[in-house]
Amino acid sequence: MQLYNTLSAEQRAQLIEEAGQKRITLSFYQYAKIADPQKFRDDLFLAWSKLDALGRTYVAHEGINAQMSVPAENFEAFRETLEVYDFMKGIRLNVAVEQDDLSFLKLTVKVRKKIVADGLNDDTFDVTNKGIHLRAKEFNDLLEDPNTIVVDFRNHYESEIGHFEGAITPDVDTFRESLPIINEKLQEHKETKNLLMYCTGGIRCEKASAYFKHHGFKNVYQLEGGIIEYTRQIKEEGLKSKFIGKNFVFDHRLGERITDDIIANCHQCGKPCDTHVNCSNEACHLLFIQCDECAEAMHGCCSDKCLEIIQLPVEEQKRLRKGQQKGNLIFKKGKSDALKFKKERNVFEEVIPQKVATVTEIRKKNRERKILIGKGEHYFTKASVAQFSIQNHQVKVGDEVLIVGPSTGEERLTLTKFKVNGQDANLAVINDKITFEVPFRVRLSDKLYVIHNEN
Repeated sequence: MQLYNTLSAEQRAQLIEEAGQKRITLSFYQYAKIADPQKFRDDLFLAWSKLDALGRTYVAHEGINAQMSVPAENFEAFRETLEVYDFMKGIRLNVAVEQDDLSFLKLTVKVRKKIVADGLNDDTFDVTNKGIHLRAKEFNDLLEDPNTIVVDFRNHYESEIGHFEGAITPDVDTFRESLPIINEKLQEHKETKNLLMYCTGGIRCEKASAYFKHHGFKNVYQLEGGIIEYTRQIKEEGLKSKFIGKNFVFDHRLGERITDDIIANCHQCGKPCDTHVNCSNEACHLLFIQCDECAEAMHGCCSDKCLEIIQLPVEEQKRLRKGQQKGNLIFKKGKSDALKFKKERNVFEEVIPQKVATVTEIRKKNRERKILIGKGEHYFTKASVAQFSIQNHQVKVGDEVLIVGPSTGEERLTLTKFKVNGQDANLAVINDKITFEVPFRVRLSDKLYVIHNEN
């Protein structure tokens, strides 16, 4: 009985590409009393594995919190695996605003003490005494009320690229940090103002609204289904979006666009940008905002130090990062001294209307689909020619390709000519060996991708 992943992310990505199936990215949560979280976890893993469902899920005695990627053809079957449990009958599945077949590449179901790390002792207050849930139109209407305070209960790297107009956006790294800070700062308003709160999918507000009611806040409201459900409703009902920018998501996409407003900037050069990346140095992997030009100049790195490291031999890189614990540092993107244009602000600074640039006013990065097609076979030093074996898909003259490797970094070029099995050709298919000139050294560990732009 297989209860854990056996495939690497790279192997899974290749299988997804070969299958050619459309997948649906979604999220859901439910607070409930689960007597045996471990058995619940194992049962879910077995059921979802049969459906080729991937994603990251936390289960605990208090409920379930999941972000998933499911083949479109298995969507209803996936829903049925949830509704066999009484507490998930009729559960709302928040379907992502933007879809990406590769949003998740593993199925991870973990048992945790809590489904959201809130730092609260639930025995000290009534977690069922929650705030009033509002749909999109009701939320918009209450935003217009001058007696309303709206608070973003996400972290700083989430709110930096998108938030509701006029929202207080705490400069915190974790959800648990924001609760006592907001409680202290808003004490004078707890009986007179409307406290309007929101988060990505609603789960953080479920607990936060009860916490603030326990602390004496009289008029507590929360956005039903969070930003994801809000976006679905405004599109369906033709409403104006009061949320501007992008919604940060914790999967491969790192964000989904809600409006064309770009309210953030590249952390390296300062130009308008809201594209999150992880540093290419595996010993760093810092999350930060980087524009296309800086990504090319820095090979996807956050600093000169990291740029130097990724050019070292692979074994040397492994030696340098051996024993390092970087997990808690990855999301502290705004805190790195290497980032010149990091955004710093007071938690409760006065909200000043800011001029935003739209994606039509600056160069918008095309949505790209990278398809892994082959691996390095040989590099002919004197001729500066690389040889790759084609193991998946095909490539033709005129295609843009990406060569990726620990030492090579990421190098792009357009194929103007190449040879297949030693002969001039315009097309290479599976099992062919393709050779072409490159202005850099290629190694056996390098992978070859073909780039498809989706405008």
